[in-house]
Amino acid sequence: MKTIMLVGKTGAGKTSFTQAMQGEDLVYKKTQAVNIVNNAIDTPGEFVENRALYRALITSGADAEVIVLVQDCTDDTCMFAPGFATMFGKPTVGLVSKVDIAESEEAIEQAREKLELAGCDRIFYISNKDRRGVDDVKAYIGLSEE
Repeated sequence: MKTIMLVGKTGAGKTSFTQAMQGEDLVYKKTQAVNIVNNAIDTPGEFVENRALYRALITSGADAEVIVLVQDCTDDTCMFAPGFATMFGKPTVGLVSKVDIAESEEAIEQAREKLELAGCDRIFYISNKDRRGVDDVKAYIGLSEE
C-alpha cells in the first residue's frame, strides 16, 4: 500500500478526501498539524499558503511515495506555481475537488489546468460528498484493496 501526501489550500478537501478514502462520514475539521491517517499524510493548508513553510512540506513529503495536489474547483485562487510538483521529485497526482458543486464545466477545466501547470502526472475529478472519483484515485495510486 502506497503512502500519499495531500497538499492544498485550506478548505480544498484534503481531510475530507482522507475520510472518503476510508469510507468514513465526512466531518469537517481544520487540520492544525500534519496528520497521518493510515497511508495518507494530511498537511495543513498553511503549508502551501505560506512559502516560508515549504520546508515543512518537503520534509513531510519524504515519507510519501505519491504527492497529491488538491485544487478546489469552486475557488479561483491557486497556491501551486508552475512546476510546483518538481520540488518533491516524486510521482504527483492532481485532484480537482468539489466537482459536485462546481459552478460550471469551465470552472472544473480551469482547476484542471492549474494542476497540469503545477506538474501533475495524472488528474482526477472527485466529490468527497458523493464519493465520485475516489475509487479511481485509490486504484491508480495502488490503495485499492485487492
